[in-house]
Amino acid sequence: MGQGLRAIDCDLHPWVPGMQALAPYLDEFWRDQITERGITQLDSQSYPLNAPLTTRADWRGARGEAPHSIEALRAQALDPWGTEIGILNCLYGVQLVLNEDMAVAFTRALNDWVRAEWLDRDPRLRASIVLPLQSVERAVEEIERLADDRRFVQVLTLAMGEQPLGRRQYWPVWEACVKHGLPLAIHAGSAYRNPVTSIGWPSWYLEDYVAQAQGFQSQLASLITEGALTKFPELKVVLLESGVSWLPGFLWRLQKTWKGVRFEVPWVNRPPAEIVRDQVRLSVQPFDVPEDAATVARLLDHLRSDAMLLWASDWPHAQFEGDARIPAGLPPALLPKLMWDNPLATYGRIRATVTEGVSA
Repeated sequence: MGQGLRAIDCDLHPWVPGMQALAPYLDEFWRDQITERGITQLDSQSYPLNAPLTTRADWRGARGEAPHSIEALRAQALDPWGTEIGILNCLYGVQLVLNEDMAVAFTRALNDWVRAEWLDRDPRLRASIVLPLQSVERAVEEIERLADDRRFVQVLTLAMGEQPLGRRQYWPVWEACVKHGLPLAIHAGSAYRNPVTSIGWPSWYLEDYVAQAQGFQSQLASLITEGALTKFPELKVVLLESGVSWLPGFLWRLQKTWKGVRFEVPWVNRPPAEIVRDQVRLSVQPFDVPEDAATVARLLDHLRSDAMLLWASDWPHAQFEGDARIPAGLPPALLPKLMWDNPLATYGRIRATVTEGVSA
């Protein structure tokens, strides 16, 4: 990366070593429950622990485990890349829990663990509020519980949950996001309530991994056609690990069809592509584009916006090797916007911190 560029890393993943790490943040009842039920670990969703994509080989521990300490984060991502601010998006299987009360307790403990073990230990760090969307009411409560801590800068959910996120039942959650200036981050992953493909359950991890793009497309279509993004024009939606190359073709199909059937969704009162360019942002890891500059330039031209992309290292996932943290082919002139201006425009809480001159 070029020298002198200020950087906000929009996707860092603190790894939970096991339920015992969360035990101090559970009340007595749930501490007893994880002991009596023998709950030692939750599934890691779309990232099998030993899969090569899950963690870069040179970042794994002696037993092959993913790095799970703040010291590792500093040494492997923050310090080498001169990151001024990094956003933690904790992926842990709390979305997989069917018992609503258990899901809420585990999610609260997870958010408190992130706050105490990570945010309190490095002033550069910010975090997402992981939502227990098993209950809309409890998800709103979790936002309200943590909103006063300005280090929480967005909320986090998965690309494939129980129902499309544009459904009106979720609108109280998005209303709370707008109230507190919190973007909605949608990260690759599934709660596995439904098949991850439209034709049923796949057989292999490869199918699951590639199908994530379909989940992002479905969520984006839902948020637009149900009217959520029109109802909440101040809501920013951040797609994390969605890839980028699918978006222009998807928007072309969505907008073309909208022109013919928009009588059924009169609340979508302007072209979907305009809504997306105003309210939706995407991280650039993984950047699923051939590395030659001409192809990247063509993709950026199809996006018709230089404000949509956000820099992310995706630590510690293995989307790249070595120290070249900027995906190949991105024009140098775009980097200041990608790494600093666009994140600041997206995250009002970070922008306020920088504007006030508070040290990151």
